[in-house]
Amino acid sequence: MARGEHPQRTPFYGALMMVAAWISSGLATAYDAPAAVRYTIYGISVPVVAIGFLMTFRDLS
Repeated sequence: MARGEHPQRTPFYGALMMVAAWISSGLATAYDAPAAVRYTIYGISVPVVAIGFLMTFRDLS
């Protein structure tokens, strides 16, 4: 295995994407951000979680 080509790197990045989206959504809700900011964060978080889920569980077929 060459340097930087670890097989678990992509699932790890996917998990990080999901965690980052959940944390940002939680912070936007907890600190009662303005509605426009919350909806923007929610709108960005949904596809990020979906892509992160696909990256994390890509080999479960």
